[in-house]
Amino acid sequence: MLLRLKHLAKSILAVGWVNKAVSRARHAEAEVFGSNRVLGHVLHALNPLPFNREQAAVMRGARNYHRNLRRDRRSHVQLRRNIHRLEKGLVMLPRRDVFATDYIAETMAGYVRAVAQFERSAASIDRDELAWAHDVLDAYFRACSPGHRVIDEARETFSGLPPLFPSGGKAPTRRGDRGASTITFDELRELSLQRRSVRHFEQRPVPRDLIDRALGIAAQAPTACNRMPYEFRIYDDPDLVRAVAQLPFGAAGFGHQIPTLAVVVGKLDSYFSARDRHAIYIDASLAAMSFLFALETLELSSTIINWPDFEPLEARMQRLLGLDLSERVVMLIAIGYSHPDAMVPYSQKKQLDSFRSYNKVGE
Repeated sequence: MLLRLKHLAKSILAVGWVNKAVSRARHAEAEVFGSNRVLGHVLHALNPLPFNREQAAVMRGARNYHRNLRRDRRSHVQLRRNIHRLEKGLVMLPRRDVFATDYIAETMAGYVRAVAQFERSAASIDRDELAWAHDVLDAYFRACSPGHRVIDEARETFSGLPPLFPSGGKAPTRRGDRGASTITFDELRELSLQRRSVRHFEQRPVPRDLIDRALGIAAQAPTACNRMPYEFRIYDDPDLVRAVAQLPFGAAGFGHQIPTLAVVVGKLDSYFSARDRHAIYIDASLAAMSFLFALETLELSSTIINWPDFEPLEARMQRLLGLDLSERVVMLIAIGYSHPDAMVPYSQKKQLDSFRSYNKVGE
């Protein structure tokens, strides 16, 4: 027994030494290659694997974006982007008499294609999206003064299209007409304190209608040009939940008893340029936080499961879910009814002055 303990102690020491050596090596690498931008490029050229999938995904997304412009789609991302750009022009104070001359022709071409798709198969397209586009275009042409050739041509095209449905009041409105919030700060603060990450759940199904209600709140989160470049893939089949939950590193101790699992997927085919490649993470995270708060009000608990950008896991998740290369997993969310004995961490947050500053500039 004593001999075994000695061998065990040596093994522990050896593992500790290896861990320290790896830590020192990583520290040295960060010091050298993080010291300036050129050396950072050198490291990436020598070891491109960590960013290889992201680069390929961005390029595939741009390719898919352009291919989708002339395909029948339930939602038309370019049309959504341009209609929202028109909305922003309409709400500017003071508003210009003429604006959007550089993209109104493109917008009308996209709208004409969407109308043609609706006439071929009304069920194949998002009717609310098309109605929104109609109302905003109508407001735009009424707001712009006549006499500009490009706008006048687009206006004539718009007026010549068949009326699909009556105006649904989807054009910009005055903020004051919506009234003041009836939700107090104290109520919102109480909700934020109530929501804590729960990792142990009752073994009963989560009603899908509750998930859908919470997702309706998530959809109201702000998103760049209203493109909503994400998808919430919900899994409540026990075998599928277990298969997906075993992939991320952070669910090892509780993944086996998650009733419902959401995989939040960013869709890079919403963008034509690499400059927007991070928008999927920003917009999806904004929606996810609203989703978590909504779940809490429906007596459902949740926890975010971090998804590492790690090639072997990325490849396995892509195969399991049938993801396109342009689709990137942002995070996973475990959902369920909290077990009566479930405990939650206290999770002390940082003091305000450690993460907030006013008018800070370089020193």
